[in-house]
This record gives sequence, C-alpha cells and structure tokens, in this order.
Amino acid sequence: MSDEPAVRELRLVVTAEDYDAALHFYRDVLGLPEQGAFASEDGRVTILDAGRATLELTDPNHAAFIDEVEVGRRVAGHIRVAFQVDDSAATTAKLAAAGAEVVAEPTRTPWNSLNSRLEAPGALQLTLFTELGD
Repeated sequence: MSDEPAVRELRLVVTAEDYDAALHFYRDVLGLPEQGAFASEDGRVTILDAGRATLELTDPNHAAFIDEVEVGRRVAGHIRVAFQVDDSAATTAKLAAAGAEVVAEPTRTPWNSLNSRLEAPGALQLTLFTELGD
C-alpha cells in the first residue's frame, strides 16, 4: 500500500450561462488566480486556483442545521461552495457590489467562525467563512 494519496486535486466544474460575468466575479472580484485558460470553436474554460480543497459531506439534517445557523432557514441545494477568506464581512460586501445576492450577512457560528451566504454567478450558493480562533 502506497502512502501517496489516490486523489491529487478536487476540481469543482461549474457551467455558467454567462461565462464572462462568472469569470469576472470569481477571478477578478473574489480574487481566484487563473491557472490556465483554453478556447476553441467548441467553447471556453478557465481554471482558477481556489487554494486547498476539501470535500465536506453532510447528511440532510446537518445541512439544515448549517442553513439555520448561517441563514435562519433551509436555502441551499445539494451543493454549496465554501471559501475561507481573511475577512468574510469585507468580502461579502465586495461580492455583493459585484452582483452577488446576499442571502445572509456574516453571522458568528457555534463553531466560532464568521459566515455569510450569497447567491453567486453560475447558480452557486456560497458560504464565506473566517475562522475566529480560540
């Protein structure tokens, strides 16, 4: 048995109806660095670096609990993207100014982070979180 991980990268692939608006939002406003961009007569794709990736699996009850804490009601679908940022309040305001809909302003969670929720381009629901420490 090898100590090497079987998976090298988690890549979330989002099909955005308005590709240019989504690219601007995630690359230029949220600040995800561009790793590569490719175009052909078949379309365009841009790969953005989102830092370290994890896969968070939750059951429906816990997903409802997270929504209750962050938003006050069940709102997310079966996929929600969470980004750890240095300042969730400032980043929420920045993304809202760029067209994201704020679903819930930053809220301190029982797990001691400051989380906000947004509807973003590409039909993604985002959680922005800042770890508040001990």
